Amino acid sequence: MAQEPSGVVKDLNNPMKKDEDRDEELEFSPFFGIEKGAVLQESRIFHDPQVDVRRCQQVITKLLYLLNQGDSFSKVEATEVFFAGTKLFQSKDINLRRMVYLMIKEICPSSDEIIIVTSSLMKDMNSKTDLYRSNAIRVLCTISKNDTALLTQVERYLKQAVVDKNAVVASAALVSGMHLMQGSPEIVKRWSNEVQEAVQSKNPLVQAHALALLHMIRQNDRLAVSKLVTSLTRSSVRSPLAQCLLIRYVNQVIAESSSSSNERPFYEFLEGCLRHKAEMVIFEAARAIANMNDVTSRELTPAITVLQLFLSSSKPVLRFAAVRTLNKVAMSHPLAVTNCNIDMESLISDQNRSIATLAITTLLKTGNESSVERLLKQITSFMSDIADEFKIVVVEAIKSLCLKFPQKYPVLMNFLSNILREEGGFEYKKAIVDSILSLIRDIPDAKESGLSHLCEFIEDCEFTYLSTQILNLLGKEGPNTANPAKYIRYIYNRVILENATVRASAVSALAKFGAVVDFLQPRVVILLKRCLHDNDDEVRDRATFYLSALGAGTEGSDEAAKPMLLNNAVHSLATLEEKLRAYTMGDTEERFDMRAATPVGPSAVAASSKSAGGRPGAGGSSAASQPAAGKSSAAPANPADEYSAKLNEIPELAALGQLFKSSTPIELTESETEYKVTCVKHVFPEHFVFQFNCTNTIEEQVLEDVSIIMDATDGDEMEEEFTIPLASMPLNEVAETYVCFRRPENAVNVGKFACTLKFKVKEIDPATGEAEEDGYDDEYQLEEVEVTALDYMNKIAIANFRKAWEDGDEDTEQADVYGLGPRDNLQEAVDAVIEILGMQPCEGTDLVAPNSRSHTCLLAGVFVGFCQVMVRLYFGVDQANSVAVKVAVRSGDPSVSERIHQIISEA
Repeated sequence: MAQEPSGVVKDLNNPMKKDEDRDEELEFSPFFGIEKGAVLQESRIFHDPQVDVRRCQQVITKLLYLLNQGDSFSKVEATEVFFAGTKLFQSKDINLRRMVYLMIKEICPSSDEIIIVTSSLMKDMNSKTDLYRSNAIRVLCTISKNDTALLTQVERYLKQAVVDKNAVVASAALVSGMHLMQGSPEIVKRWSNEVQEAVQSKNPLVQAHALALLHMIRQNDRLAVSKLVTSLTRSSVRSPLAQCLLIRYVNQVIAESSSSSNERPFYEFLEGCLRHKAEMVIFEAARAIANMNDVTSRELTPAITVLQLFLSSSKPVLRFAAVRTLNKVAMSHPLAVTNCNIDMESLISDQNRSIATLAITTLLKTGNESSVERLLKQITSFMSDIADEFKIVVVEAIKSLCLKFPQKYPVLMNFLSNILREEGGFEYKKAIVDSILSLIRDIPDAKESGLSHLCEFIEDCEFTYLSTQILNLLGKEGPNTANPAKYIRYIYNRVILENATVRASAVSALAKFGAVVDFLQPRVVILLKRCLHDNDDEVRDRATFYLSALGAGTEGSDEAAKPMLLNNAVHSLATLEEKLRAYTMGDTEERFDMRAATPVGPSAVAASSKSAGGRPGAGGSSAASQPAAGKSSAAPANPADEYSAKLNEIPELAALGQLFKSSTPIELTESETEYKVTCVKHVFPEHFVFQFNCTNTIEEQVLEDVSIIMDATDGDEMEEEFTIPLASMPLNEVAETYVCFRRPENAVNVGKFACTLKFKVKEIDPATGEAEEDGYDDEYQLEEVEVTALDYMNKIAIANFRKAWEDGDEDTEQADVYGLGPRDNLQEAVDAVIEILGMQPCEGTDLVAPNSRSHTCLLAGVFVGFCQVMVRLYFGVDQANSVAVKVAVRSGDPSVSERIHQIISEA
């Protein structure tokens, strides 16, 4: 007796078996273990004189499965299968014929093989069986979409099919026309009359397909589209699908309309569609109104009303569509959606979690200050039932709500803290931490409570990236709180209990407390000494360095290291390596000057680590030194790092000394001109170098002896020292020529220069392709190049600005008050002064609280000569919205402080 089948086969043979635990059962697939070679071998049955219909269908199904799974057939294999498949046209079985059509479409024979099957397809196009006709049309148009000659032969049949009485045939022809528009649009455009007739069809699907094809034919003619829309809006479109398409086309015409009248074209049509019988038309019209540019509350009202009705629908798809549209409207018109809040609150408990998530995020956008606590109570039970991806959306909405109502930060911060302690993945936890960091940065009163919540979180945090991020924030913000000592315990716990990367970050955070808070320094030194015996090199090295900076090292205090501890600005590693190599090759009796490596902001380090393949959360030690999120905590990378190595390869420029700053390229010609020239300004201690990047776009000419003539037209005079010409300007490639000016050491020379491109033109002989020996001199006028005081200022990020300010020399401080005139808001005035000075905002002070009447902004930079500059800006607004600013400057050189004030006064 045959053995009883087991496992999956048993279950298949017993359909009445109760499925109690599907997760533990094996899934059965009829395509399991299919191999291409075996299927190709089976396809030989297509050649049998007596066609086995059922087996042929199974083989074709396997072939289609392989093609859709990504398996590719070689040309020989595809040809064999194609020719074998064409023999199946002799079968009269309708189902097999449909499978043959599908196989031919997927295999898509080459142009020299199409002729084999064309006659059979054309015969089917004229068949009395409508199923053959429709499928033959689809297949023939698919395999011949790039064969204009064949399409021209069958065009007459296709035109007739468009207006065929059978809806299946007409739809097949219309859909095929849409596909042909991509490869042979001219042929399809000749069908306009027939398509126009099909638009009047009584069949809903034919009418929708005809309207879609007619719009594709006219889509590049705005006037024709407008006429089409106008005519159809005045007539009755029976098909709901066609009506939805018409609404989309109407919305497109409205968006492109430049009418200055108060009435929008076709708005009455959209409003009328809100009373249509079909729900899909009503929703499409409501969505179109909601998506209109500069839509008013009056125009939104009828659309919001019908969407509100959909919220209570028994159909999940309608509820989802309505709440999703309202969620989008709430971003720009929250007050218009307020009337729907009661209905949306009932959706928080919806079985569909997508609907519930959209409902709660919409409520958070539209809710008022008094409803915050009630909403949070509803969310608390809701959060445990949804996936992390939905939780992240809710967290982002809560952050926006807190920024909208800053007074509610205690409640919202407690909610974020509670969900932070619950189970969740990395992305979810990161979203919560980033939200708390944003609130700490933007709401000063929330700093201490936010830091306390984060301290509790890192006690059980399993993600290295988040732990290092929080520790870095504690080192930056903790010393400036009212009770900094309470954070020491949390930080030192990480030194004892965590991995090496987190321990290194904890050591850095501890050192910052010791450097800023004097009464904590002895305790911090004791803790750092314990770290000298750590198993990890990085931790020991950091502890040794910080002890030296704090004056507790074996060799006493290292005064050069302490500013690096307080100032979180790092240096370009490439520049630092280059300068250290140069230092070791020369006289090493003098101490190495760290200022030689031009400081850049931490963002440059983050960018370089990212380009090297770093990934957040990977646990690398580089994460330990990255600052907390915040757009203004890091200065941009210095372009000088990019140019320094290249300039040092040119002997004349290598002798100029340390490159201080390089500008971004400035275009001196229009993009479409025959010659393209950009300029990069390089600042050296006693020189100013202009680098001109030149490109020739004329293939018939060769340009030789290329140079730039510069004449000072305004400002301070600088003495031109030398020019490095360009032997030949390459075709469609960039080459450089240089002009060097001398100026007094560390002086600030400003002015404008008229620039002329000078070169010798040699024509190219078309016969030989070689340039002629004789040429003629020519020149080309370029745009002016301006040298400003900002060219002498580099941005630098200072983590603890207030401590650095207090440690600065008060004798160098210079203060003055300036009027900035009327401004729309205080943020505009802050941005304007930052742009004028070209310095780096510190500690997030470039962001102004909403409706604030006063603000303090902290800026830092390095002036030419590597002189550090710090600026305090005190802004105030009077009743007439006129802004005044008090500017206090401290630097290592009083003349630099004067120059900063001069820049502001001359702006």
